[in-house]
Amino acid sequence: MSSFKIIGGNRLKGDLTPQGAKNEALQVICATLLTKEKVTIKNIPNIRDVNNLISLLSFLGSKVKKEKDNEYSFENDEIDIEKIYTEEYKKKAASLRGSIMLVGPMLARFHKAFIPTPGGDKIGRRRLDTHFTGFEKLGAKFSFNPQTKSYEVDGKQLNGCYMLLDEASITGTANIVMASVFAKGKTTIFNAACEPYLYQLCLMLNRMGAKIEGVGSNLLTIEGVEQLYGCEHTLLPDMIEVGSFIGLAAMTRSEIRIKNVHYQELGIIPDVFSRLGIKIIKEKDDILIPSQDIYEVERFMDGSIMTISDAPWPGFTPDLISIALVVATQAKGSVLIHQKMFESRLFFVDKLIDMGAQIILCDPHRATVIGNERKYPLRGIRMTSPDIRAGVALLIAALSADGVSIIDNIEQIDRGYENIDIRLNEIGANIERIN
Repeated sequence: MSSFKIIGGNRLKGDLTPQGAKNEALQVICATLLTKEKVTIKNIPNIRDVNNLISLLSFLGSKVKKEKDNEYSFENDEIDIEKIYTEEYKKKAASLRGSIMLVGPMLARFHKAFIPTPGGDKIGRRRLDTHFTGFEKLGAKFSFNPQTKSYEVDGKQLNGCYMLLDEASITGTANIVMASVFAKGKTTIFNAACEPYLYQLCLMLNRMGAKIEGVGSNLLTIEGVEQLYGCEHTLLPDMIEVGSFIGLAAMTRSEIRIKNVHYQELGIIPDVFSRLGIKIIKEKDDILIPSQDIYEVERFMDGSIMTISDAPWPGFTPDLISIALVVATQAKGSVLIHQKMFESRLFFVDKLIDMGAQIILCDPHRATVIGNERKYPLRGIRMTSPDIRAGVALLIAALSADGVSIIDNIEQIDRGYENIDIRLNEIGANIERIN
């Protein structure tokens, strides 16, 4: 197990280019299973979760070739679907949350799928009902084995239908869309997630020969086709990294240029950080965050305390709630952070309190942050990364703190951020990776 040793207090200066979007990568890599032909994906981040998914596909028989840095091709003409019942597959799939999105493509192409309960962040209950209810509406048969905690789906002939999703689940929508591309007739999905990741997945599937209408909206219509073909696809920049870098600049009083961000795909992310008082300057497709000693939280028009909450797209992504909370600790003013979608994602605040932050954890979903206007700098401590996003939030806190911090369990951070220590050290951070 590795750790980060961070000497805080340095002001950073330079350019950062966000990696390819992790969540998009997991979806489109799974989608390559839908065709026998070669699919090339560019801008793939070199991170633990994505690499584990690529390894899982290779185990099933995918011909995976690294064309160049961050670019892979996948050719799935010799998949051995019976391997899904092996112990090795179960072990590999159980370690990765993104493995759940293999079910839709497997069901569509091979008429069956098997998956153990997937792993991932420990951020509270993350139910899978939306996925399997959608498959059942398409005509598949679903079963869950409580002893092995595994899911199995069978469906020789899927038929298009109308469905209203009980929640706008990103992975659930992606899975159902991929399962629907070969279904007979028309499938209509209402209350579909409409994040940029879904937009990108549907565009890729359409280039492969799928017939999906309503792309980018919460009402998708899929006309089933006989087969899909190869294509090339380039991932968007990771908007979670973009938001993380905005928070990093503010906390460390640094001037950072974030390059090639695809600004139009960031939604309200820049607006939310602007409400915390952070200056954000858009220059072509870059974002410049100037150095600020003080940033002041806005209030609502009626003078009430600012509330930042997460919501399905186009709301504020839950993956940046941890970053917004950390940024608020050094702001001028107070903020109520309301994490609505996951009940365990705020429990990392005890580490911030130990560092000197003034935070009242109201309940598992709400925390009141009293910004100290940098009058009382955070102090370095030893802590453990509980999940990807909280881990990076703690890293940002440590980089702004006085003294030395140690963050253990950084494998969690490596799951979502490519060479984060190397990239930040290049612009002035002091991060050492230790065993």
